[in-house]
Amino acid sequence: MSEILNILCAGAVQGIVKALQKRFDDETGATTKAQFGAVGAMKEALLAGDACDVMIVTDAMVVALQAEGRLGSRARAPLGRVRTGVAVTSGQPLVDVATPEALKAALLAASAIYFPDAQRSTAGIHFASVLSQLGIAEAVASRLRTFPNGATAMRELAADRSGRAIGCTQITEINYTPGASLVGALPKQFELATVYTAAVAAHTAQPALAQRFVDLLAGPASLALRTEGGFEFD
Repeated sequence: MSEILNILCAGAVQGIVKALQKRFDDETGATTKAQFGAVGAMKEALLAGDACDVMIVTDAMVVALQAEGRLGSRARAPLGRVRTGVAVTSGQPLVDVATPEALKAALLAASAIYFPDAQRSTAGIHFASVLSQLGIAEAVASRLRTFPNGATAMRELAADRSGRAIGCTQITEINYTPGASLVGALPKQFELATVYTAAVAAHTAQPALAQRFVDLLAGPASLALRTEGGFEFD
């Protein structure tokens, strides 16, 4: 019976993990099982006792969980930086979101606005704040469409046939969703660039296998894949 490697992973890294799972399983003979979702939901899953050998969330959350002794104290492995971006349904004209004024106009003109959980997801929390800063939260409230994570929000955006829908989440989640097209990052005044990091769980029964997956995920073998997906590096 093969070893099972359990992974709790932020939605922004979902595309990379899925792309590497078969390769890792073939090379090691293990079976990777990944659970994806908003970073807050992944933390809740870990604290609730869900099986976890590798945790992939924001760098800040990894540091906090290491301090609590829930993730191993070994050096964490940053994967790169992901900006929060704006998307439209593929085939729809690319709206202007280069300035706060342009973004405000695009959102006010949208038939629906898709984004992830405003309580537990990195992009959702930030985007809700952007709506407030733009002073349009109440004006667009009836058109907001929120989902547990960015991947689901983008799938729903891709299926929207109104012709004027818009969405916001991490750029990697947009890039990995067929039928969703990246317009661009949020304007500089509202920019959010999040570093995602992988770490081995403190109480994993297979630390060597877990570390091997982390090394594959964060190492040179996956660099081109991460770059193509929307990760950025200093």
